[in-house]
Amino acid sequence: MNPQNIYDYNEYLLVLNPHEDLCNKIFEIKKEFSRNYKALTAIYSKPHVTLVNFLQFEMREERLVNHLNNVAASYHPFKIDLKDYGSFPTHSIFINVASKLPVKNLIKELKPAQHLMTLDKENKPHFIDNPYLTISRGLLPWQYEKGWLEFSHRHFTGRFVANNMLLMKRKKGEKYQLVKKFDFLDLPPKAQPAELFI
Repeated sequence: MNPQNIYDYNEYLLVLNPHEDLCNKIFEIKKEFSRNYKALTAIYSKPHVTLVNFLQFEMREERLVNHLNNVAASYHPFKIDLKDYGSFPTHSIFINVASKLPVKNLIKELKPAQHLMTLDKENKPHFIDNPYLTISRGLLPWQYEKGWLEFSHRHFTGRFVANNMLLMKRKKGEKYQLVKKFDFLDLPPKAQPAELFI
C-alpha cells in the first residue's frame, strides 16, 4: 500500500512577506491584472517571496518547525529591494527581487534541513534559486502575451525589511493556512555539543 494513503500530507510554502502598505500596493496591481486579463490566479494569494515549497507528512511538521525556529533565531533581518517586472515566458509575470543575494543566503541556511522537507524520492523540496514576487502564474498564452506586452514597459519600486519568515500549508486544492511565523532574532547560534569542549 502506498504510504501516502496512510499518512496525511500537506503542501508547504516558506515565504517572506512585505509589510502591509507594500502588500496592499502590490495586491492592487494583482487585482488590476486579474481584471484586465481575466486571470483569477493573480488574486488567489497575498504578495510574497517564496523561499522553498515542498510536500511533507503532517506528522513530521513539529520537527521541521523546531528546526526552522533555530535557523530564524540566529538569522538577521535584511532589506529586500523590488524593481520592475520580469516573466517566465508563456506562463508567469512577476516583480523582480533586485537584492537577490540576502535572500539566496537565507535559502543556503535552509538547505541543510532539506531531509525534513523531503516526502520521498520523487517529492523533494524546491528551493527558489532566483527569488521573485508573483503577480500572476499559470497564464494562458493570450493572457501572458498581452499582459507581458504591458508589464514589460511598466516600472515598479518597493522595499521592505524581512524580519521574519512564514511557514504556510494546505491540503491539495484548499487555501494556504499559516503554520508559524519565525522571527529573525540575530541571536548567536546555539553551541553544538562538539563546540562545548574546544
